[in-house]
Amino acid sequence: MNERHVPVLLNESIDYLVTNKSGIYFDATLGFGGHSEKILKTIGKNGLIVATDVDVAAFDFSKKKFKEEERIKIYNFNFNQIDAISKIESVGYFDGILADLGVSSFQLDSADAGFTYRQESKLDLRMDKTRVVSAYDIVNSFSEEELQEILFKYGEERNSKKIAREIAKKRKDRKIETTKELADIIINITPKNFQTKTLSRVFQALRIYVNDELSNLKIFIEKGVSLLKESGKFVIISYHSLEDRIVKESFKYEELDCICPRDFPVCKCNKEQRLKVITKKPVVPSLTEINNNRRARSAKMRVAERI
Repeated sequence: MNERHVPVLLNESIDYLVTNKSGIYFDATLGFGGHSEKILKTIGKNGLIVATDVDVAAFDFSKKKFKEEERIKIYNFNFNQIDAISKIESVGYFDGILADLGVSSFQLDSADAGFTYRQESKLDLRMDKTRVVSAYDIVNSFSEEELQEILFKYGEERNSKKIAREIAKKRKDRKIETTKELADIIINITPKNFQTKTLSRVFQALRIYVNDELSNLKIFIEKGVSLLKESGKFVIISYHSLEDRIVKESFKYEELDCICPRDFPVCKCNKEQRLKVITKKPVVPSLTEINNNRRARSAKMRVAERI
């Protein structure tokens, strides 16, 4: 697993993140431990990482990987529970918070993980298998209108109406049970030049909805800012426009010291500025990194500092 997953913007993210070698850092998306491994090499013997991942396969793998390392504490929680994790660890504030929002190469390539449309796999897409609703439920039970809305809102898919109509038509004959069955439906109504991008958008939309990813991201950022030490860095790597927009707007909001209407003569909102945006434009991978890891090409990293 580790050999098949290459952490994106590794050096750049850790250079921003680690400002105190004896500090406490939160890795919100531990995955297979690529970023945390680099943090461990950067911090000193008194430093600490508190890390979490909602995916059980990633959690189990990293528990074994770091079993001899005392400077990392690992949890199988959603990152929106950063406040609960900090209480368990008796951590008042973190010196830095990191989140890499990408789906791992292992998840994308493994049929067992259920995220790939390139292989026959059960239609699931849940990071947390305890969640009640899976992609199977959405595709087979949601109305055509609801399907269309999900594909358009979370996948930004222009042909969402056509795809939803075809799915609704096909499921009348038999349930759509696998990723390949769903992919075949989409391929059959999509011009060849657009098939890969359309498949990516459809599966992205279903995955985001199933895992409530955008709402969890907003909650995580809001809680994270409150748990960040003064001068600590908030580092987030995103891979599509919906995530990046949330990160950008959340950081921008936290940079404001007033949200009163412009025609108010005196500020009455009591809004406090909590962050200073460090990266006015997102940091993107170099051409060398993209050539070595094609999945890095859509990555955008934004960094803000607690004030």
